[in-house]
Amino acid sequence: MKSRVNTFGHRRDDSLPASEIPGRTTASRLGRSSLWALPLLLLAGCNGSDVEKYPQTIFAPKSQYAERILDLQNLTTYLGVAVGLIVFALIGYITFRFRYRPGMPEPKQIHGNTRLELAWTLIPAVILAIIAVPTVQTIFATQAPAPANALRVDVIGWQWWWEFRYPVNGGQDTVITANEIHVPVGTPVELRMTAGDVLHSFWIPQMGGKRDLINNKINTIVFTPEEPGVYLGQCAEFCGDSHALMKMRLIAHTPDGFQRWLQNEYQPAVDIEPVTPQDSAIALGKQLTTQGACAGCHVVKGTNMVGRTGPDLTHFGRRLTVAGGIMENNAQNLSAWLRNPPAIKPGSKMPDLNLKEEEIGYIVAYLQSLQ
Repeated sequence: MKSRVNTFGHRRDDSLPASEIPGRTTASRLGRSSLWALPLLLLAGCNGSDVEKYPQTIFAPKSQYAERILDLQNLTTYLGVAVGLIVFALIGYITFRFRYRPGMPEPKQIHGNTRLELAWTLIPAVILAIIAVPTVQTIFATQAPAPANALRVDVIGWQWWWEFRYPVNGGQDTVITANEIHVPVGTPVELRMTAGDVLHSFWIPQMGGKRDLINNKINTIVFTPEEPGVYLGQCAEFCGDSHALMKMRLIAHTPDGFQRWLQNEYQPAVDIEPVTPQDSAIALGKQLTTQGACAGCHVVKGTNMVGRTGPDLTHFGRRLTVAGGIMENNAQNLSAWLRNPPAIKPGSKMPDLNLKEEEIGYIVAYLQSLQ
């Protein structure tokens, strides 16, 4: 595995190949949906840099599931536009041709014209059939059971973050991460989803359609990622004050890259470098984190932290984001989050712990060392 240094001087263990690093995703295939290019560009200007790097759009599908949904939508849109143009053209012709003029005789009446009545009955029926057949086919294809070789990921929606669980060793153990779901390209992925509190809805537009997360019920999505990259997702069901701040990222690896990631996540947390001076920032941060209030809600495998209320922090230093996917994982953002979580995410279950500035610095150093 390679080690790289971020802008804050922390080394990060990186198993992603160049094509999987954020900002280096392959060019999207928007050509097939050029009809949507202008609205897409207008919408892109309404958000921040995340939209530019990871477009949250259905018009650049990166899985067969998303492609089928887009094809069906394109079919219904093109047919709807064609019918609309024909209807408006007929209305315009009739309005002009039979407009009132002095001395104009009454137009020929068509009431009881069998041919016309059959035509405007059969034509809509044919159009509906053209839409119905691929619609039914798409429903069956996107609701089909997962194949035997599918990667299973259990998804739990919380206010306002995502938990992802990977059964390993035949289901005897579990790898747990938060807000970033990692999957291999070319392998079917089965997401088994439920809610831990209120209703949520899972949606990564470039991978497929929405699925509701409901307490005590399992809903599933099965899709196969086609290209390595980072894809932005969002909760699509209003779930409280910070619903709009409940984001996620799907990171599609090459098969080898995914296996390296999974093997690393399975291991206990290891500090980024051996800590010898007992007064170092990392050592003090570890003491504050594992023996303080953090231990009551979070887990760091390899320590005495066994809380289950908040996200698993075992390999926190490798994650791209903090605060439920809304900010880049760097020292500045992490410090702001620890300083006052409810100020950044209203209604956050993580309280303001009234940490001192030096304590925040120590905790940041420790969390970013967890590789």
